[in-house]
Amino acid sequence: MHDPPPSSSAEALRARHGARWRWLLLLTVMVGTMASIMSSTVVNVAIPGLSQQFTLGQARAQWVSSGFMVAMTVSMLTTPWLLARFGYRATYNGCMLLLLAGGVLGGVAQSYPLVLAARVAEGLAAGVVQPIPAVIIMRAFEPNEQGRASGLFGMGVVLAPALGPSIGGVLVDWFGWRSIFFMVAPFCLLALWLARRYVPTTAPGGAATRRDETLDGVGLLLGSAGTLCLLNGLVALRAGPAVEAAALLALAAICLAGFIGWQRRCVRLGRAPLMNLALFAWRPFAMGVLVALIYGTALFGSTYLLPVYMQMGLGLSASSVGAILLPAGLVLAATIPLVARWADRLPASGLVNTGLALLALSFAAMVTVGLAPGLWHLTALGIVGRIGLGFILPSLNLGAMRGLALPLIPQGSSVINFARTLGGAAGISLCGIALEWRLAAHGTSLTEGAPSAARLAAFDEVFLMLAALCGMAMLAARHLSTPAAGADR
Repeated sequence: MHDPPPSSSAEALRARHGARWRWLLLLTVMVGTMASIMSSTVVNVAIPGLSQQFTLGQARAQWVSSGFMVAMTVSMLTTPWLLARFGYRATYNGCMLLLLAGGVLGGVAQSYPLVLAARVAEGLAAGVVQPIPAVIIMRAFEPNEQGRASGLFGMGVVLAPALGPSIGGVLVDWFGWRSIFFMVAPFCLLALWLARRYVPTTAPGGAATRRDETLDGVGLLLGSAGTLCLLNGLVALRAGPAVEAAALLALAAICLAGFIGWQRRCVRLGRAPLMNLALFAWRPFAMGVLVALIYGTALFGSTYLLPVYMQMGLGLSASSVGAILLPAGLVLAATIPLVARWADRLPASGLVNTGLALLALSFAAMVTVGLAPGLWHLTALGIVGRIGLGFILPSLNLGAMRGLALPLIPQGSSVINFARTLGGAAGISLCGIALEWRLAAHGTSLTEGAPSAARLAAFDEVFLMLAALCGMAMLAARHLSTPAAGADR
């Protein structure tokens, strides 16, 4: 393996483009992250169409979202190793090519297994690429610029979930569910073109590329097996025998214990662990991971639940769902840069807790929606929740990772994103389980008859569960670091 040419190193690109290079680099990874987030969220609008096309029950249709989340969760832990082994440019380009291939495959697939395979491919790519921006922000920007960089990045990235469901809803109504898989293609192609100009082969901040470092395969296997057992165990709680669910959840716990033990053994033997447990010695980071886990459960669970609620609970069309969600996304994009400026000066704990409180309020207020809601009512609740996200997104990573040693930052970003997406993958299953349980308790279902008060009551109870989860996350968020603490450490 030859050393990278000097012209593509971080130092050479900085010399060529000057001080603006780090912003151009952030823009480049922002485009790729937008593609990965869009591939995650936009498919939810097409789940009813997919279900009809392939005659899927709710459990199988749910795996269109859950399969993506499982793949993303598992691959996320490999990001630090891939960056160290292959460099930033090769890793980023590989993710964009895999994401593009998954979108094309999903668009032309003629069977449900191929659609699921496409979603898994997209999830693998998304999992690797999503920790990269936080690494770049923490390494390429000065501490007093990190909040502003997070705000710019967040403002751009939220346009994906803001515009994605709106455009996707129109595409589904006009061209069918297949069209939404092709939405990521322009973003992937643009990201590949930008990467040739601005993404370095070496790490910003001077970290070495370790070509001979081996991947912790045992840790990856244990993490993958534990994740699959957990999610399948959650599904089995609803659809399978109780013995099967208990066995799968017990295996998930065994895999977790084995994973922790193996990571400690790797450190004792001088090997590079998949997850460096020394990260958790910094209390704000440990609390940030807990917040990310709970918050991810509520956020991704609601991302799956809301389109289903509006279409099957309220009887709205896919394009109407997109129109309702669009204003909230635009408000979110406007909120993030404002909060990001505060994140450089104010305690992250206060900002994150404000966001979690607003998110909880938006979930709890869903009980005020009736069978014939005004679109303004749903739009207003969506705006409240998205303002809450605007407080959380630029603050959580900074509050958790300020104070970490520079070599631990890739691992820190990977672990925080892993916790958030693991919570998200569990959240999708949890919402499906809770919804089916409450529908049965109210003597109704999603597929029989028109929307009814009983069906709406079942959805309301699931939204209240999500509000309670946000309240739990607020307890851990009190311990996130302040700018001063992070600067001194």
